[in-house]
Amino acid sequence: MSRWPAKEAMQERILDTAGRLFYGQGIRAVGVDTIAAEIGISKRTLYNYFPSKDELIVAYLARHFIQVKPSDRPLLEQILRYFDWLERWFASDTFRGCPFVNAIAELGDATHPGAKMAVAYKEQRRLWLRDALTQLNVPDPDGLATQVAILVEGAIIAALVRGDPAMASAAKAAARVLLTAAGVPDPDAASQPKRRTGQTRSRTPKRAPARKRVRGA
Repeated sequence: MSRWPAKEAMQERILDTAGRLFYGQGIRAVGVDTIAAEIGISKRTLYNYFPSKDELIVAYLARHFIQVKPSDRPLLEQILRYFDWLERWFASDTFRGCPFVNAIAELGDATHPGAKMAVAYKEQRRLWLRDALTQLNVPDPDGLATQVAILVEGAIIAALVRGDPAMASAAKAAARVLLTAAGVPDPDAASQPKRRTGQTRSRTPKRAPARKRVRGA
């Protein structure tokens, strides 16, 4: 027996199917008829759960609207670990770019609820960075947060265009440079052994062996 009541179970099934098709084939390319046929229900039944395709699009994007979880890890580590997660995502067989960026590009309407949700998602990520950097008293936390957010977006697009998950590592390296230059402590730097500078071991030159005096010369 399903742990979901019948209505919620069908709603989840519709969202699962719509999400897979929207992300894999495109929001505009997939119609409600296709989703209903994939599930094995009528279009009318689908509309009983989602009265319009626009509402289904918003519900699909809402599933991806994940808030940043609080963590006790150092700020720089939290940010850089996100790039590690991106690289794993890029390497997956299902990676087709960012669902929010895809939605804005396909909808082509800034007033669409789905487009507004996409903007809100990107902004909440940037604001999380800004608030954290503000606590660390770095110069221009708002501008720095925007720069790091651009690195994230650039990594996603580059990985999609080039088909190379290593774009996340390149963006991670750039983010580390930006953040440490702004004064954010690097936890990895403390674990690296310090090199001695300005100290050279002087070597005492060897004396040439004394010549033996030859008598009678």
